[in-house]
Amino acid sequence: MDVRPAGIHHVTAIATDPAANADFYRNVLGMRLVKRTVNFDDPTTYHLYYGDRAGNPGTVMTFFPWPGAPRGRLGAGQATVTTFSVPEGSLGWWADHLRALDIDFTRPVERGAEDVLSLRDPDGLVIELAASPDHHDTDPWDGGGIPADRAVRGIRAVTLTENRVEDTAAMLIDQLGFRLEDESADRTRFRTAAAGDGVGTIVDVLARPAAERGHVAAGTVHHVAYRAPDGPVQASWREDLIAQGVGVTEIRDRNYFTSIYFREPGGVLLEIATDGPGFDYDEPLLELGRSLRLPPWLEPDREAIAAALPPLETGR
Repeated sequence: MDVRPAGIHHVTAIATDPAANADFYRNVLGMRLVKRTVNFDDPTTYHLYYGDRAGNPGTVMTFFPWPGAPRGRLGAGQATVTTFSVPEGSLGWWADHLRALDIDFTRPVERGAEDVLSLRDPDGLVIELAASPDHHDTDPWDGGGIPADRAVRGIRAVTLTENRVEDTAAMLIDQLGFRLEDESADRTRFRTAAAGDGVGTIVDVLARPAAERGHVAAGTVHHVAYRAPDGPVQASWREDLIAQGVGVTEIRDRNYFTSIYFREPGGVLLEIATDGPGFDYDEPLLELGRSLRLPPWLEPDREAIAAALPPLETGR
């Protein structure tokens, strides 16, 4: 199989307080809470999904909020930055918006053909907003208080920090079908070969040969998921990776998509997730994120699961 990933499906990170997490991503970044469910492997904690109006692949950021979780440590072998795309020329508006909310950020800096500002969420997760001319075929959410002409378009890129760029680059190009786009002193940019300029097409790899290994916990990325259009392609992709000596999990049912997981040579956990069935699989589009949704195998325990979860304000 000639692997050609269609960009990022979602990025998943670890948080602490679910209410603070929801407030930031809904009211600061203006994203829609498209799914309120639980971690299927640990139903005592939420799994919260944010995205555009429908939670289209490439727009979705998800969180496991574990109250009391220790703070993680950024370092090598991690996805250290998640970059969201916003319309070209909008960073001045975003700077004013963040100042009004008393949120610290770096002033915009140039990076290639884009201007970027950086901030952190309540748990210290590093977020970038990049004003890019690239086309993004998404449906920005306008119910979060952010004007539609300024709203987040989707995930533009992730940044991986590595002790050895060469090993990660080899997997990205030879096994995952990326192409090398640009190189600088310490940053190498790769882009999916099949997806053009759409959402989630970029991986930046930062060379940090002497960096300490990172520790995944609160305020860090847990994994990065890439898109497969359907189950048969995902299964073929899995077989191809196994044939190339990559350790890959079985296909796992995540209700809104199916998933496989593996690690790139530097240690970052990657996922391949199917585009469907999507977040309106178990609730109407207009009602996304308003109530707790559980997969069929957890429904018998709904009462106990709901009682163990902290309150979370229902939003639009």
